Amino acid sequence: MTHFPPPSTSSRSDSTGEPATRAEQARALCLRLLTARARTRAELEGQLAKRGYADDVSAAVLDRLVDVGLIDDRDFAEQWVRSRHANAGKSKRALLSELRTKGVDNEVITTALAGIDAGAERARAEQLVRDKLRREKLGDASDRDAQNKVARRLVGMLARRGYGQSMALDVVTAEMANERERRKV
Repeated sequence: MTHFPPPSTSSRSDSTGEPATRAEQARALCLRLLTARARTRAELEGQLAKRGYADDVSAAVLDRLVDVGLIDDRDFAEQWVRSRHANAGKSKRALLSELRTKGVDNEVITTALAGIDAGAERARAEQLVRDKLRREKLGDASDRDAQNKVARRLVGMLARRGYGQSMALDVVTAEMANERERRKV
C-alpha cells in the first residue's frame, strides 16, 4: 500500500508547483469569508490585516473584488437594514450603530436607513410588543406590581433593540391597554 504525505496547509501550490503568491492567498481568504456571508470592504480589510497581509496587497485584492461585484457596501447596508429591521426588530439607531461597526461609510448608512421612517419604526415596535404580550400573564388591572413588571420587561426589550425610552414606554402603555381590552372580550 502506497502512503502519500498529507497535503500542506501552510502553502498552496498552483498547477506549476510554485507556491501561491500573497495576493492569491489573500484573494482565497476573502472568497472563503464571502462564501459564509456578505461582508463589507472594511471587514475584509480587517481580516487581511489581522493575518499580516501588506496594505498594497490587500488594496489590490479588495479593489478587484469590488470591480467584479463581490464586495458592495451599498448593497450590504441595504440588505442588512432590511433583514435586521424585519427579523430582529432593530431600530434605526441600533442599525446605524451596527453598520458603523461594520465599517460602512456614513453616506451609505444614511441612504440605507432612509427607508425607515418614524411611522414604520413605531409600527415595528408595536408589533414586537404585541407578540410578546400574547405570551405574558397580565393579571388583573388592580395588580400594579405585575403590570409594572411586565411593562419594565417590555420597555427593556425595546431598549435592547435600540428604541428610545419615551417611545418604548408610550408603545408599551398603549399595547398593554389594548391587550387588556382584547382579553376582556
